[in-house]
Order: sequence, then C-alpha cells, then structure tokens
Amino acid sequence: MTEVASSKLRATLGMLALVVLFSTAAVYASAHLYALTSSEVWVHLRTGTWILENHAIPRTGLFSQYSNLVWNDSSWSFDFLLGTVYRILGLRAIPILLMLLKTAVAVVTFLLAYSGRRDFWKAAALSVVAQYAISGLQPLPYVFSVLFLAIELQLLLSSRHSGSARRLYWLPLLFLLWANLHIQFVAGLVLLGLFVVASLVEHWLRVLNVRWLSPRIVPLPLIQVSTIAVLCVLATFATPYGFRLLPDFLKSQYSEVGFVHFSELTSMGFRRPQDYVVMLLVMFAFLALGRRRSLELFELLVLLGGTAIAFRIQRDVWLAVLPAIAVLSGASLQHYESEARRTTGPAWKWPVVAAATAMVLVIAAVRLPDRNALMDRIGQNFPVKACDYIASNKLSLPLFNEYSFGSFLTWYLPEYPVVVDSRVELYGDDILAKYFDVVGGKERLDFDPMVARAGTLLLQRNSAMAKALTNLPALRAQYRLVYSDERADVFVPANKDQER
Repeated sequence: MTEVASSKLRATLGMLALVVLFSTAAVYASAHLYALTSSEVWVHLRTGTWILENHAIPRTGLFSQYSNLVWNDSSWSFDFLLGTVYRILGLRAIPILLMLLKTAVAVVTFLLAYSGRRDFWKAAALSVVAQYAISGLQPLPYVFSVLFLAIELQLLLSSRHSGSARRLYWLPLLFLLWANLHIQFVAGLVLLGLFVVASLVEHWLRVLNVRWLSPRIVPLPLIQVSTIAVLCVLATFATPYGFRLLPDFLKSQYSEVGFVHFSELTSMGFRRPQDYVVMLLVMFAFLALGRRRSLELFELLVLLGGTAIAFRIQRDVWLAVLPAIAVLSGASLQHYESEARRTTGPAWKWPVVAAATAMVLVIAAVRLPDRNALMDRIGQNFPVKACDYIASNKLSLPLFNEYSFGSFLTWYLPEYPVVVDSRVELYGDDILAKYFDVVGGKERLDFDPMVARAGTLLLQRNSAMAKALTNLPALRAQYRLVYSDERADVFVPANKDQER
C-alpha cells in the first residue's frame, strides 16, 4: 500500500471513529427514551411554557401550594429553551435535547483529552471512558455545567502551558451564559479561583527560586489573570436575579435534607461498574502527576478537590472525571510552542465529521415514536392514568402528592398545585424535612396540616404512606382509596362524596 493510500485509510478510519464516538450515546438514549424517565425535566418544561406564555421570569413559587415563597429560577434560560423547542417538536423535544447534550459531552471530552499530546486514539479512548463514567445524564441544566466546566478547564490549561492569557478572555462570556443556565456556575468560579491561587503561589515560588516547579508551566501576567477573574465574577451577576443566585447555591445543590433523602447525593457505593471506572481513572491521573516529578499545583488542586466531591456526592462525579482526563491527556510544553507549525492531518476534516454526525442524529430523531407512544413510555414511570382519573372526576383541591411525582404533576396536572416537587431551593430544608417526616412515618398523618387539609392524595403504589392509609384502622376510617393502578394510589377523605 502506498503512503498516500495509507494516509487516506487512516483519515477515513479516524473520521468514522469520531462519528461513532460522537453519536453512539445519543442514538442509544433515543432508542431507549431515557430522557422521559427524568422526574425533574417536567418542572423545567412547565416553567419554560409559563415564560413563553407570560413573557416574564418566575420570581415566586409557581405551580406550588407555596406560591407566596420567593423563587429564583436559576435555570430560566434552559427552561425557555426547552419550552421553545417543545412548542416546535412536542414531546420529541425532550429526547432530542438529550441526544444533543450527549453528543456535546462526547465532543468536549474528546477535545479536552486531545488538547494534550494530540494522540487521537488515546483521546478517543479517554472520551469513551468519560462518557461511560457519567452515563446517567438527563436532559437537565446541569449538563451545561459539565460542558462549560470542560471548556473552562481546557482554556485554563492551554493558557497555562502556552504562557498566553489571550484565550482566557473568553471566560467572562462563558460565565455570562453559564450563570443563566445552571446554578453550578459556582463550581466554575471555584475552578477559576484555584487557577488564580495556583498562579500566585507559583509566582511566589519563582521569586524564591524554587527549582521543583514544572518546566511545563509558563507564568502568566498576574494582573491579567486577576482582571479576567474579576470580570468573570461580575458576569455571573448579569442575570434577572443578580447576586441573589449565589446564596441559593448551597440551598439547591447541597441541602441537609438532600443528603438524607436523595440517593444522588449519597457517597459512591461501588455497586455500579461506573464507580470502579471512576476510581481507576482518578488513580491513573494521580499516578501520572506523580511521575512528572515536579509540582503542577493547579492540576493537583483541581484533581484533589474534584475527587473529594465526587466520592462524597455521586451526582457530581464529573467534577473528578474531567480533571482526570485532562491530566491523562498529558499536555506538554513542547506541543504549545510548536502548535502553530503543526498540521492536524487529513483525519481532521471536521465539516465531514460534523455533517455525518448530524445525519445520524437526524435519522435517530425522525425514528422517534409519536406522541401517543411517548405518553405510553412516560406512563411507565409516572402516574398518567391516575392524573387522568383525578382530572376527569374533578377531585377536590388541594393535592398531597408523592415527591417523585411532583415535577411531573406541574406539567401534566397544572390545575392542581403540588405540595412539593424537585425545586429544593423553593421549599427549603424546613418544609422538605417536615414533608419527609410525614411520608416516612415520623409524624402522625392525622395531625399533619399538609395531609389534613388535602382533598386528594396521590401516592406511589404500595408506598409506606399508602399502606398506612389502607391498613391502619384509624386512618382507614378517615380516607378511602378511590383509584389504584400499577403506578399510583389515589385517596380522598372519607367524608367526600366520591365514587371509586
């Protein structure tokens, strides 16, 4: 085989590998309709629809029985986007959005891994590992945090190794978008803070003529770095809620009640293969840093911080995965010095790869089922039939609902304000703790005002509370079951004149 033919073959194989890499997770998600299993996406859809209808930004607890409470919708741009796409595509908008997000994650993880030594197959392998480690993505705003953190990390590392702050001037724009899409832009600010701290410490060590600093690191002008950091912080205030989003961060992302009742906030249990993959990925990243035998302070701090959070809160595993693949990509000083002289080769025909990937995604989107089939799929996880029964029989308000049903009810049963849903920042620890005490049997149902005033109770089939209302004589005399299916039970007070 001639050298030209061999080069063309390598280029073709490279482009084919990229198309497969960028589209496989998206196509798999569309085939199994995982996007419709998310319990949280529905409140975002309902909010986006409300924004379009009212031409306003939410500021109070819409769709909730606590409508008097202040609510800062930190993901209002995502909600608006989802509502707009829903108007155009209907229910198909949700799986299509997840397809696009999964493709974007595949692209940014590959680019983050490739930005080091430009090893194509190593970068592809690291992207596959990263996608598998964070495979439980849903069409929710936090995916934008995954994307933006990867972009930020790549910009910081490239500037750090090239000695030029030019690319860092993209960061204020990044944070402007990020702050209007998801509350975890705060994680990006922390990452930027670590970068500033590392730059200051390394500058001080150079003044002291410490020789164990990495030769891979080219010092940046501290004034430029500090100025860009200040601009990034100011950019996060350019939202409809200004600085008020910062106090909401801990309340929405790391609430005390959440650590007790939400499984995604628990520590890694190492009962899933992904947990072991993350552990190995992090171990190899630390080993790679150790083998360099010189201090790379920023990389070390980011990897330590991300690992600590990821192993404590499995939802945030991406905070360890992204720094790990960045470290394992092995960016070298020599690469950045000669970057302008290097050619990317024929395998990097990005327009062809982009067109082929888009074609695959379009075919997968066209093959999505119609609304009736999508509703059937939704009904496998949410109480569609029970909601239809409540609406058709005009059962009494107010509604007491299962927590996992709350967000879905805001969209599918909007005339019944929910007692609770996934907006942790709206309800706060006090209301949520009281709610979970009630449904967990720590409080007497007949004394709790949330239950006592309810005209209709929509509970998960065979839940502890449903069993108590069915089996305990004192409660059975007060409530009666009017509807039941494989997904939900509906109760009403016994004095209501309702038919089964």
